[in-house]
Amino acid sequence: MLIAISGLAVAVAGPAGAAPGDNGDDGEGAPKSLIQQLQAASKGFLEAQEALTNSRKRQTQLAAKVKQLDAELGPRQAAIDEIVQQSYRTGRLGPMTALLTANSSGSFLDRAETLETVAVKENAAVADLKANRDAQQRAKLAIDAEVRNQQKQVNLMAKRKVQAENALKAANAGEDADEPSDSQASSSNKASPAPRNRDGSLSEEGCTRKDPTTSGCLTPRTLHALKEAQADGFTRYVACFREQNSGEHPKGQACDFAAEKNGFGGVASGGDKTYGTRLANYFISNSSRLGVLYVIWFKRIWLPSSGWKSYSRGNGDPSSDHTNHVHLSVR
Repeated sequence: MLIAISGLAVAVAGPAGAAPGDNGDDGEGAPKSLIQQLQAASKGFLEAQEALTNSRKRQTQLAAKVKQLDAELGPRQAAIDEIVQQSYRTGRLGPMTALLTANSSGSFLDRAETLETVAVKENAAVADLKANRDAQQRAKLAIDAEVRNQQKQVNLMAKRKVQAENALKAANAGEDADEPSDSQASSSNKASPAPRNRDGSLSEEGCTRKDPTTSGCLTPRTLHALKEAQADGFTRYVACFREQNSGEHPKGQACDFAAEKNGFGGVASGGDKTYGTRLANYFISNSSRLGVLYVIWFKRIWLPSSGWKSYSRGNGDPSSDHTNHVHLSVR
């Protein structure tokens, strides 16, 4: 009797629902085609956003260069003006003038040496002025190119935004959605940024790190996001790598963070739902630092291009509806 009661108690304490992927859901609660389009649209949007940011930085640097060249142009132009004015007042010292006005051979040599010095000074001043103006022109042309590039990236971001939203609408899952909120559910923690290339972009990564939550693998960036979340207090049950037909889990680019402490249970409520909402907000507020592709929580999906959208293409159970866990996909 005691054994039976004890066994019953354990059964009641265990998770109430199936884990993600165990209920026939093989693509993040949506058809494979939708997941692929969302992945491509969000990745394309983020890449264009990074290119836009880098272009604006280059434009700022070029504008500073033009300002510096403008400051240098004045003194160089003044040097040319001084030479011209001196020639106007005293006459330009040429070879014939030096010969005719020389009193002796020594005087002629002195004047020839002066002539050479003046010529060198004039040539140097003219060369400096020309180099300055050429550098100005190149910098201004580079700024024009950056402005064109920025417009290109803005257009591409808009195109990717439409692509993602049209894909959701085609699946009857793309209505605007309010941010999921609960009292005390905000999160202001700042994650340490994932490593980036020198130009600020994120490199392509393979599934090369051991997944501490399963027997699979993760990309370095996904592992970084996992560790950052845990370091900031989100320490409940997590499962990352798993085999499925679509999505980022089989690539080591996604994790499912349970709302309950010990596993994937039923529909989250009370403190469990607050925990999930805080975690979703954490990933969103740190999306740039962590390289977030999208976040799914409580029948909603957050896209970097569009914010929260309705996302209710699951099978009606807590796992495929994402009402018992927060799904994180990382680039």
